[in-house]
Amino acid sequence: MANSLSLRSILDAKKLTGSNFIDWFRNIKIVLKQEKKAYVLGGPILEEPSDNATNEEKKAYRVYMDDFNQATCVMLASMGLDLQKQHEVMNALDIILNLRKMFDKESHIGRFNILRELF
Repeated sequence: MANSLSLRSILDAKKLTGSNFIDWFRNIKIVLKQEKKAYVLGGPILEEPSDNATNEEKKAYRVYMDDFNQATCVMLASMGLDLQKQHEVMNALDIILNLRKMFDKESHIGRFNILRELF
């Protein structure tokens, strides 16, 4: 657990404010990978198993949802207050999609402008 806390401190020190989206997202992936929860960002949300599903399938779904909810909480906790309020009703995948719409283009433009000035 000590490793988990030390890596999460990266997120406390570098909360998402907007312009740092790419760095923040990289740090989120690092923390979730270390905690073995990064897989929840890799695709659509699992569907709840039917009533006649096996106990193993139901358990796997519960573990997935626990990991998914924890990833969402880690993301929200590492945002500035305004962004946190804006995303508090979303899940991890919706948060990422929304943040990409908001900031990814900005960061690409900023990077382009810096490279243009350098050359």
